[in-house]
Amino acid sequence: MLSQLRPAIVMIALFSALTGLAYPLAITGIAQLVMSGKANGSLIERDGKIIGSNLIGQNFASDRYFHGRPSATTGPDPADPSKSVDAPYNASNSMGSNLGPTSKKLVDRVNASIESEFAAGRIDVVAADAVTTSASGLDPHISPQYALAQVPSVAKARNLPEQNVRFLVEENTEARVAGVIGEPRVNVLQLNLALDGFR
Repeated sequence: MLSQLRPAIVMIALFSALTGLAYPLAITGIAQLVMSGKANGSLIERDGKIIGSNLIGQNFASDRYFHGRPSATTGPDPADPSKSVDAPYNASNSMGSNLGPTSKKLVDRVNASIESEFAAGRIDVVAADAVTTSASGLDPHISPQYALAQVPSVAKARNLPEQNVRFLVEENTEARVAGVIGEPRVNVLQLNLALDGFR
């Protein structure tokens, strides 16, 4: 029995050290050398302060900024921690709404979002991502169609010519990966940073 137990313990210790320590440390070290920005979360700094990540959307409420798509994330209710409340772009609780296309709650929410967008005067054309949430609730991108639809209201709020704001959208539109993967998209945080830096 001991002759079989000793090799088993040695193998467990060896593979624990290899797969639990050596491999993760090697991969972490390589990632830090080859692509440290991505390995550290694609963080965005401004004036030495971290203001967000390229990978996680933020909730912009002011008319002076482009808005991301709706977010279905929630957080604990401050008044009653046993309940949850809407908390858009809550990175600690990534999730979609999980509502199906026949859900009355989904239809009502989408219709309310459409009415809200029109009432606020932010858009005159409704892109799908203007009223639907992403699977994670943290999507940092919107479609160029949705970004361009917001140009008139953002330009008005900032007292800028629409063509200048449209130019910023076009400059911040990312193409398909390798020309075929995914769809063209606009990172809302990057676009809003470009907007803040526009003179």
